[in-house]
Amino acid sequence: MEKDLKKLYTYARQRIRQKKKLYFHFVLFLFGCLLMFVTAVLLQTGISDYWFLGIACGWFFILLLHFSKVYIKDRFMNKAWEKEQIENLIRRQRNRIQQLETKVKPDSEYIKSE
Repeated sequence: MEKDLKKLYTYARQRIRQKKKLYFHFVLFLFGCLLMFVTAVLLQTGISDYWFLGIACGWFFILLLHFSKVYIKDRFMNKAWEKEQIENLIRRQRNRIQQLETKVKPDSEYIKSE
């Protein structure tokens, strides 16, 4: 019982750390975009007035990947899901082996009787 409680606590702590890093990444994204916007407006470089939009879009895409990892992939495809999939595959393999053995047994008995 205590071992299960420790596993639950460890998993919860790991999820909290993931979410904390995601929120930090989001805040950093907001401040970074604000800083790039202010820099573009104040410096008014001759390159383009909206040079920061490409950087912001790329950064936003990376933020979306981070979000999908934390809230989609790790939420549904965690260690419990992986363990369940392994057990399912092992069960299917055992069933297939039993089917093959039952198929082979009558043939091997026929060979022995000759």
